[in-house]
Parts: sequence; structure tokens; C-alpha cells
Amino acid sequence: MKSAKGRIEDACVQVYTGNGKGKTTAALGLALRAAGHGYKVRIIQFMKGSTYYGELYSVEKLAPEVEIYQFGRGCRIQDAIKDGSLKCDGCMECFLSKGSETRTDLELAAEAYVLALRTLKHAEADIVVLDELTNAIYFGLLTADDCVKLIRSRAEGVEVVITGRNAPEEIIAEADLVTEMSMVKHPFEKGLQARRGIEY
Repeated sequence: MKSAKGRIEDACVQVYTGNGKGKTTAALGLALRAAGHGYKVRIIQFMKGSTYYGELYSVEKLAPEVEIYQFGRGCRIQDAIKDGSLKCDGCMECFLSKGSETRTDLELAAEAYVLALRTLKHAEADIVVLDELTNAIYFGLLTADDCVKLIRSRAEGVEVVITGRNAPEEIIAEADLVTEMSMVKHPFEKGLQARRGIEY
């Protein structure tokens, strides 16, 4: 049986990490660029499950061939945020904090992992973005060792892009490119909440 093979010449593993803004945004920019060249892109979002993220609508309009799969908590007012009648109120119910992990969070991370493994192993996409993967490790939803196995399972010619804070050394060691976003200033420090079209 012929092994699966992606179409990226000299395919690499990229990591966008750090405490600064722009990790997912950078990965999305890369995804749109690749789609413009006819590559198939699959984005698997760990710990994200809300429908109001602007990138979902942009991808739908600009590059419908880019697939986005979400595996995370939803938002109780996401429909109102989506239609613009409400803004994010900062309740943080859609985000994990240390110690708040539930069985559902673990199950969603496991589902995302299975999809990621299948996608990488069988070259179901040329570029695979594993959004917030390192945060899933940080919150104990996955182990670093499992994620190293995941990266090593990728078929030849498949580019992997990993995002999230707290990238462990095991993941950094597997990467060919690591970019650390560093926060110098952020409007959150002045009490400014997440803004529609900017943060979500």
C-alpha cells in the first residue's frame, strides 16, 4: 500500500508561542496564503468552541476550502455576539483556568487529537494548523509526549503549524521554526475588554 504524502516541499514544523497577541492570527495568515496557492489547509482548534470568532467568517468568504474544526467550550451569548447585538462581556466561561478542567474538556481535546492524528498520518491536508495545542498541554488535557508522537506521525510533505502559550521544550525541540510573541503593552492592562473584529 502506498503511503500518504502531502504536497509541501521541505515541509516543516512551525510553532507560534509566547504571552503576546497574534499567534492564531499569524497561523491564519499563513493558511490564507497557502490556500491562495491551491494547498489544502485544515485548522484544528483545541479549547475553542464559539461561533463568533471573526476568522470563521473570513475564511468562509475568502477561502472556503480551508477547513476549521473547533473542539472547545461554547459561549452562552455567542449568537448575539455574532449578529452584533451584544459584545463579549468577559465572563470567561468559554476559557479554561487552572483547576477548572472538566471531563467534557478532556473529551473534546481527545476528539481533536484523534482528528489531528488522522489528518497528519494520512495527509488529509497539506498544511495542518493545531491551534492552542500547547495550551491543551499546559492545562493537562493532553501530554507533551502524546503531542510529540502526533507531530512525528505526520506524512511526508505535510506542514504543521502549532500555536499557543507555554510551548513545552519537547514541542520546541521538534520544531523547525519557533516564533515567540512577546507582550510589551496590551490594552487589557488599561481595563479595555476584548474588541469585536480585533480580538475576536
